[in-house]
Amino acid sequence: MDAATLRLPVAQSIHHVDECFLVGRKSLDGQHIVQCSAFKSNRLQTPLLSSEFRQGAVSLFTSKAQKRNAKASAFRRRNCLASAKDESKSQKTQDQRSISSQGDKEEGLLTKLSKAVSCTLAAGVLLFNTGLPAWAEDTFTLTFPGSTIEEVNTVQRTLVEAWGIVRETYVDPSFNHQDWDLTLESSLADTLSDETSEEAYSKIKSMLASLGDPFTRIITPKEYENFRINNDGALEGVGLLIASERDTGHLIVMSPLDGGPAARAGIISGDELVYIDGEPLSGMDGEMAATKLRGRAGTSVTLTLRRSVSADGVQGEPLMTEVKLKRETIALSPVYSTVLAHPALDGHEEKTGYIRLTTFSQNAAADMERAISKLEKEGVESYILDLRNNPGGLVKAGLDVAQMWLNGDDILVNTIDRDGDTQPITLVNSRALTQNPLVVLVNEGSASASEILAGALHDNGRAVLVGQQTFGKGKIQSVTELRDGSALFVTVAKYLSPAFHQIDQVGIAPDLKCLSEELELPEDPVLAPKTLQEELKNADEIGRRMLQRDSCIVAAEHELDKIVT
Repeated sequence: MDAATLRLPVAQSIHHVDECFLVGRKSLDGQHIVQCSAFKSNRLQTPLLSSEFRQGAVSLFTSKAQKRNAKASAFRRRNCLASAKDESKSQKTQDQRSISSQGDKEEGLLTKLSKAVSCTLAAGVLLFNTGLPAWAEDTFTLTFPGSTIEEVNTVQRTLVEAWGIVRETYVDPSFNHQDWDLTLESSLADTLSDETSEEAYSKIKSMLASLGDPFTRIITPKEYENFRINNDGALEGVGLLIASERDTGHLIVMSPLDGGPAARAGIISGDELVYIDGEPLSGMDGEMAATKLRGRAGTSVTLTLRRSVSADGVQGEPLMTEVKLKRETIALSPVYSTVLAHPALDGHEEKTGYIRLTTFSQNAAADMERAISKLEKEGVESYILDLRNNPGGLVKAGLDVAQMWLNGDDILVNTIDRDGDTQPITLVNSRALTQNPLVVLVNEGSASASEILAGALHDNGRAVLVGQQTFGKGKIQSVTELRDGSALFVTVAKYLSPAFHQIDQVGIAPDLKCLSEELELPEDPVLAPKTLQEELKNADEIGRRMLQRDSCIVAAEHELDKIVT
């Protein structure tokens, strides 16, 4: 691919992570959360703020002795911060070489904050420094007794850390800094009676909930570990995609991942998962079963599966098989592609490239590029890009995918920062990988980066949208790994479509509405294999036939017929 230059405002750099799961939407919970990406860095690398800071402090003392030692500790800390300031200047010089001139005056908030915390710990005092922006009228200092229970004391530190990050980066015109300062005091007071970290964590969640933004929140270290599973495009497990059958609740194998333990063992699409390590799965949802399948590489899990078999074209009794699999690190691809052939209006067989994108992970753009290139070589005449039930992911990944379909200097999205200023993100001399007609499938599960991509392709006249109204999440979050291993999600920007259409709480309306239904197709003798080997050989064809039963894919093909012919 000829790389196009992406004119990206500093405030919307790759460090911003789009929301990956949506509060209150069961369809986007659970399984989808592990498909999203986050940052490994424990710094909030966002240049949204001015690099001019005043120093305020929140001091928590666990004893009178600590309070008496505060002056000496502060002296050691000042020396440490003086050194940190010199390092920060050096780092800033290096950073300026790699960002646009617009960002030359910017510096990440936690470049200072993380250094301040490190120096504080070295001084032996529970003292949190929060960098206040240039617009702050005064500094904010609070001295407060910390808990003598170690695990609660640790969470108090996390509470203050989260409070400071929200104070400096949260984007909302109604945000009141004075009220937020008072919220810190009351939240800390509430933790004094807590005896466990769980109780203390609930106070952080309550503090964040007071903002009224469900996307600004904290997740525990364990939850964050699960969230990062797809950070490098890999997870540890057996390589199975499973789903709960709508009518029966049975857990069915959607697809084994190529080259994974399950695929090598002969597990195929359509197999029913009955037991995991002898535990019956009746009544268990897909996420719970998926959790049991995942585990440390090298460990084993035993699966019992039920498969419908046939002999000489006659359906036989289901076959129960038991397979012992060793978990491995599985490379995940969020992209699935195939060629769909159907009769066009003029009678010839039209080849349509079908691409399903399940999440905007770090490897989404590279995998998308490979899929388009492969389908172009196979001579497809049109494309269907399926974003249904794609909950989002990395904003940068969404923008990278968009430029593969667009030419010239198109606007991809308009962003709104915490000051209310609107900035467009535009392409510069972009050249699309293909000029073939495109239909994008969306539904109520298409959110965040999916809506950015769908809006960019639609508003620039590149694609027709087919399906249902999208979810309506026009906010972008940053993800910060906190010192205790938890992670803080903070809304740092809002966005509008290229044509300035409101997306947040509204969504994007399709050009053609369509409800996904399974159509009845005539039986194909090719799809009734006599042996396991034939079944494995025909697995791809079975997958294509399943897609051709999707009413929205059929509707998309009809739309493409109008354009192609």
